[in-house]
Amino acid sequence: MKSMRMVAALVAIVLPSGHAVAQDKVTIAIGGSSCLCYLPAVLAQQLGEYDRAGVSVDMVDLRGGSDTLTAVLSGSADVVTGYFDHCVELAARKQALQSFVVFDRYPGEVVVVSPAHSAEIKSLSDLAGKKVGVTAPGSTSDFFLKFLLKKSGVDPATVSVIGIGVGATAVAAMEQGQIDAAVMLDPSVTYLQGKHSDLRVLADTRSERDAGAVFGADYPGGALYSTAAWIGSHQKEAQALTDAIVRTLAWIHSHSPEEIMAKMPSDLIGKDRELYLAALKNTIPMFSETGRMDPKGAEVVLSVFSESSPTVAQARIDVSKTYTNRFVDHAGVVGAPATK
Repeated sequence: MKSMRMVAALVAIVLPSGHAVAQDKVTIAIGGSSCLCYLPAVLAQQLGEYDRAGVSVDMVDLRGGSDTLTAVLSGSADVVTGYFDHCVELAARKQALQSFVVFDRYPGEVVVVSPAHSAEIKSLSDLAGKKVGVTAPGSTSDFFLKFLLKKSGVDPATVSVIGIGVGATAVAAMEQGQIDAAVMLDPSVTYLQGKHSDLRVLADTRSERDAGAVFGADYPGGALYSTAAWIGSHQKEAQALTDAIVRTLAWIHSHSPEEIMAKMPSDLIGKDRELYLAALKNTIPMFSETGRMDPKGAEVVLSVFSESSPTVAQARIDVSKTYTNRFVDHAGVVGAPATK
């Protein structure tokens, strides 16, 4: 996936019933295809699940969640592969966005100290006055950082937030000491841990236990979402995308990490396959088995954003309007994954 666009084949597909179905085309903006939190969206394309569902996907790879959000609001993308909490954030601005299938039970974000600064930074409270990297300003990682800083008694205004993207650019910024710490995601975190055995982790949300320690409950992360208007007028496409993701999630949980890695694009795996595999093993427990949004998890997202965003705190948000499970509820009729 060296180019910025991944285009599904524009062909008709044949469903198990034998009826040919013309494909509808959808542009999806993804907030960093190298991030394992979005693996189901990429893997669905590798497995041919979008084609099978009858939708042609043009996937546009962007730097972070805030960039993908801009893309869908401007109309340059139909759907976003991003974090659900943007739907909550935008509800406070009277923008109606809805998640319609969820990838991640937890956000998988990790606050890591740059190896060059581990001696001076030993806790979140030590980040005051420091430079901290996030995927992009205004992204989920930015809000996550602000939430943790406030929780630790640090005024977020005292921290310089710097966009470092995901993948290689984030790793380089950390190893070169351009920043003091960063909010990172896998596989980047595991890469750094593999190279720096004494890497200091200040907060981790990659497991049920760790996410529970930070948030008190599951915190839904990666999802497919769009404007409520697009979903309302493109229900066929939304259902097709959901069918593809639900089948892909089932495929993930019925195959080994090695089998999953074998299906991923080589440029996303990188040169160190062992570290990628280790990162994948760390990530698989994050993935939803059903694609459903947990209403309690959505409430946790609203609670967290209310603490980190005055705008959200002051808005009267009905969080149930920021997601829908109706497409997931109908996804079971399409059958089990076809790819072996």
